[in-house]
Amino acid sequence: MKKFKNIGLDENIINAIKEIGFEIPMPIQEKVIPYLLKEDCQDLIALAQTGTGKTAAYGLPLIQRTDDNLNEIQHLILSPTRELCLQIADDLTDFAKFSKAVKLCAVFGGSSIENQIKTLNKGVQIVVATPGRLVDLINRKKINLSNIKTIVLDEADEMLGMGFRDELERILEETPKSRNTFLFSATMNNEVLKISKRYMNKPVEISVSDKNIGAENIHHICYTVSVKDRYQALKRIVDFNPGIYGIVFCRTRRETQDIADKLVKDGYSAEPIHGDLSQSQRETVMNKFRVKHLQLLIATDVAARGLDVDDLTHIINYNIPDEVETYTHRSGRTGRAGKSGTSILITTPSDKRKISLIERKIGKKFEFLPVPSGKDICEKQVFHLIDRMEKVVVDNKQIESFLPKIYEKLAWLDREELVKKFVSLEFNRFLDYYKNSKDLSAKVDKTSRSSKNFSDTGFTRFFLNLGQRDRLQPQTVIGLIKDNSGIRDISIGAIEILDNFSFFETDSNYDKEILNGFKGKSFNKRDIVVEVSTPKKSGGSRARKSNGKKVKKSFARRSEFGRSRSSSNRTKKVKRRY
Repeated sequence: MKKFKNIGLDENIINAIKEIGFEIPMPIQEKVIPYLLKEDCQDLIALAQTGTGKTAAYGLPLIQRTDDNLNEIQHLILSPTRELCLQIADDLTDFAKFSKAVKLCAVFGGSSIENQIKTLNKGVQIVVATPGRLVDLINRKKINLSNIKTIVLDEADEMLGMGFRDELERILEETPKSRNTFLFSATMNNEVLKISKRYMNKPVEISVSDKNIGAENIHHICYTVSVKDRYQALKRIVDFNPGIYGIVFCRTRRETQDIADKLVKDGYSAEPIHGDLSQSQRETVMNKFRVKHLQLLIATDVAARGLDVDDLTHIINYNIPDEVETYTHRSGRTGRAGKSGTSILITTPSDKRKISLIERKIGKKFEFLPVPSGKDICEKQVFHLIDRMEKVVVDNKQIESFLPKIYEKLAWLDREELVKKFVSLEFNRFLDYYKNSKDLSAKVDKTSRSSKNFSDTGFTRFFLNLGQRDRLQPQTVIGLIKDNSGIRDISIGAIEILDNFSFFETDSNYDKEILNGFKGKSFNKRDIVVEVSTPKKSGGSRARKSNGKKVKKSFARRSEFGRSRSSSNRTKKVKRRY
């Protein structure tokens, strides 16, 4: 097994990473570092998941390749979020600890641009930037990229997924064509492929396994519940794991804040991190989490980019992710450096197909467990308390003077009574809370779902008298459902938009709220009609008439996460799963 000192790094860098505790390179580092240290290296595409050590893979060679006699920007690193930007800058600062002449600057939104300009004007050789702030500096003519030797696109798929394509192209056009471009990404989707073909010159591709490097150490668990019981299930999962230190991933900023508020109100050590927080608020939350003053961080995927925290015991997916890759990104934050970790999915009965797709991607099966019962939780908590008591270090010198009075005070209790009282002191609140607790686990239908009738698997299919002629989009339907039902976290299934009308699925527990919520409502000056869609006995949807025209049935083949392509050109159709 190679060590860092055997892959071409100079002594200053070896000494710096020794202080950090790096000795043996991770697979992506072992492959990438020697290549980037070559004088004649070509452009590079490196594919690896989150948590595989990409920052050191490109950061260490960049520091070594920096000419400290030139007081100009030589290397540019782009990242999707300010958290990741700061993390990269901090890591590079550590790597360059003994390379005193190497100077770097992080430029990102949410912080004073004037201070960043002052730092740039003093002269730096490496710039770490978010695309939006860098374009702002370019427009103000406050940064010179004409002598760039290297540009690194870190988390390229995320940058493009967040809508930074125009900014990336503007930045790449500003840099010399003779530069090296190193692209690091978890996935090679079409957008990343287009960028690589347009702006890279015969790139070499290096990749590690598409499974996260810590996947073998991760236990994947799935709990299936009704939508209305999702939050209660989350609390039980946390209570069942008293030593938990992890991240709970939510879909939206609002959901993140709502869940964090509820947890804090219920006495849990949790705080949110999302895009609505100021930079100082985010830093405060992250500092508390890193030193373990918080047990739970409630986050969106975007906000969690760049959060590099060691020793996480659990990752909890409050909802099943919309993309398979998102799950691998999330789960890879635990089970690192040979340690074990647990990745948990809280799902509904309708998520069966998505779970199978995730299992195929990660190459492992989920363990499907019932939501912990009150009895399970109480048993787990009491033995956790006993374990803590057994392991506590007694400072005899400090407590010796108090012991005579303590013995005197407790002399009337025999051993059995003393143990009971000791346990009850911490344990009574769990007994009281869970004494009448119900079973939260939802039954999962083992048979395959019909594409039209979902009432037996927890979903109801509704007819909506609006369609493509009303310029209806899937996101519009989702907004109408949530706004009119008043249920923000309602589980929404397939959405089918046809020319003159549409169909959508929602959790069957909320049929009444859906029907009542749409009564008397309008959209673009059209009265809305929503009805439960009645299936034919064969499972097909009953054809309806709209404006005197009978719409023929069309069929769709679903791709991995519910996106579909119509197999008939007779009827335009948009179909997605949410």
